[in-house]
Amino acid sequence: MPKTLLVEIVTEEIPAGYIVPALEAMETLMGQKLSRARIESAGGGKTFGTPRRLALMIPDVAERQSSITREVIGPPKAVAFNGEGQPTRAAEGFAKSQGVSVKRLSIKATAKGEYVCVNKLERGLASWKLLQTIIPEIITAIPFPKSMRWADLSLTFARPIHSILAIFGDRIIPFKLENIKSGRRTVGHRFMHPRTIAISDFSEYVATLQSAFVVVDIAERKKVIREEIAKAARKLGGEVISDEGLLDTVTHLVEYPAVSAGTFDDAFLKLPREVLITAMREHQKYFAVVSSNHQLLPCFIAVNNTPAEDMSVLTSGHERVIRARLEDARFFYETDLKTPPHEMVERLKGVMFQAKLGTMFEKVSRVRKLAEHLADLTSPEQKSAVSQAAWLCKSDLTTQMVNEFPKLQGVMGRIYAARAGEPEAVARAIEEHYLPAYSGGRLPETAAGALLSMADKLDTICGCFGIGLIPTGTSDPYALRRQAVGIIQIMLARAFSVSLKGLIQKSFELLQDKISGETEQPAQNVLTFFQHRMEHLLVEEGFSKDVITAVVSVSMDNIPAVRKRTEALEALKAKPDFEPLAIAFKRVVNIIRQARQLGEIASGHGRMNSDPGLFQQPCEQALYDALQRVKQNISEDLKKGDFDRAVLTVATLKQPVDAFFDGVMVLTKDQSLKQNRLALLGEIAGLFSIFADFSKIST
Repeated sequence: MPKTLLVEIVTEEIPAGYIVPALEAMETLMGQKLSRARIESAGGGKTFGTPRRLALMIPDVAERQSSITREVIGPPKAVAFNGEGQPTRAAEGFAKSQGVSVKRLSIKATAKGEYVCVNKLERGLASWKLLQTIIPEIITAIPFPKSMRWADLSLTFARPIHSILAIFGDRIIPFKLENIKSGRRTVGHRFMHPRTIAISDFSEYVATLQSAFVVVDIAERKKVIREEIAKAARKLGGEVISDEGLLDTVTHLVEYPAVSAGTFDDAFLKLPREVLITAMREHQKYFAVVSSNHQLLPCFIAVNNTPAEDMSVLTSGHERVIRARLEDARFFYETDLKTPPHEMVERLKGVMFQAKLGTMFEKVSRVRKLAEHLADLTSPEQKSAVSQAAWLCKSDLTTQMVNEFPKLQGVMGRIYAARAGEPEAVARAIEEHYLPAYSGGRLPETAAGALLSMADKLDTICGCFGIGLIPTGTSDPYALRRQAVGIIQIMLARAFSVSLKGLIQKSFELLQDKISGETEQPAQNVLTFFQHRMEHLLVEEGFSKDVITAVVSVSMDNIPAVRKRTEALEALKAKPDFEPLAIAFKRVVNIIRQARQLGEIASGHGRMNSDPGLFQQPCEQALYDALQRVKQNISEDLKKGDFDRAVLTVATLKQPVDAFFDGVMVLTKDQSLKQNRLALLGEIAGLFSIFADFSKIST
């Protein structure tokens, strides 16, 4: 009868960010181990976690592993049996080695001839016996960003392990992990119930810990905190500023949440809102509170791990701490304001961006020129704001505030620029040039911010590729993938139809004093890098992989056009008559490709034009006329970027293309006729290549 497996690891306090990944790994590893051990389970385990424990519950685990029948091949029949069919010593030895009688042997025909074999039933072992090995293997395999050793043990874990609970149904799974013996005992809250507790079976695990002041269910603990901080904020006359990241963090910092609310001096409200919120959040993990009209209130809410008989004592302690933190923040802010932004820029000469790529001051100089170039191409009226914003965009990296709170980079740049009298467009662009912070994140809202963001990211990508710092596998220390995706998302959102290849070349020109050797290959590598990012984004949007490959393989230069071409071709592919259409177009492309490989025609598109005077069959003239009509009809559509309509128009060539192949032999012995017919097909293939490489589409 299936039973429930429960494993809990009790430790010293584990960092909040380690807990969820560790539990996910624990569940995945258990699923893999059970499957390999042929132990069936219902799947869908449930994880529990607090700062002091990682736990996993798997329901309906089979009591025994599945039995299997295994075929074992022995010696050849001619060796195992003599001419009279009697078993030889070879057969007897094989049977003995397999623990069966000679009568159990059978003959199996194989590709190499007839061999003796035996089918053996391997009965499954009791699951608890296998789990004695599986559970320790899982515990030691859980990955952490950093692990540690303790005492004189060789075992490593995020924090020292105190005990391991391992029960299967109502029985203990006994094993020893170095000096730690498994059992059925766990512990309650460190201060409120430090005694050990026996767990009979999984059904009482959550409730027993609850009575010992441990809310072990992560979702339940998070719900309690959310409700309690909202209640505390209402008592203060406001509401909590939504911060899911902070809520997740404090959920993993406590076992039994106890919420307290405090206040600070109104005078600190003169500091920028972002400074106050960050000071409370980063150092103390406090929630900020706003009024009904979203004005910051001089209040905070703290989530404690231990309730006190007199919560005012806890609150007073928090208020003393936050006052000191806010005093520091005020000092940093007032000190920074004494330095004009242009002097902050000069100090960037002492801040290294990358050893081979120079200082931040040098990077800012390159970014400024690249941003101005982008503005010339897309928004000339923004050039002045973009240029000034580019010059100041990294200035806050030298401030005391950003040194204390790195997450405020860009934000403080905007604030200090505005205080210095810079236009709003400049100040906002300084903050927005870091956006998007992640794939799918918020994009710059201003044109100047979008252009500056693209310039900054492209300089980093080209610089890193130029000196050989190319992402490999999971290693991407400069976040080049994220930055490339950010550029693509901005270009799509703002319909920037500038040449990506041209921008890359411009960026490498500005980097020429930092990169030794030719830049042609690094530039091509960057373009390919963007192609892979674009393919990934389009796959995430649900487009067919063959359509994406067909589109990006012909051109990646105009990002918005790539997406429009993909949409148009995907829509065409959905039509019921697409397959014969694609087959006809692929035939054209393949003939041209083969002709080029054989040297029948020169490489490249558009190098040969067909001569109507050499046409011999009506189908040749009909195809030529249809081609001219299509070219004329799609000309305006392409100028407008209406690829949907253009690709439907090109699709009308199917009938004359089919008639052409039915009516003439392209590779005829007459050289002039062959060259003219290949030229006509080359013109058509060139027209197809405006949209995609049809030979790459699955049919």
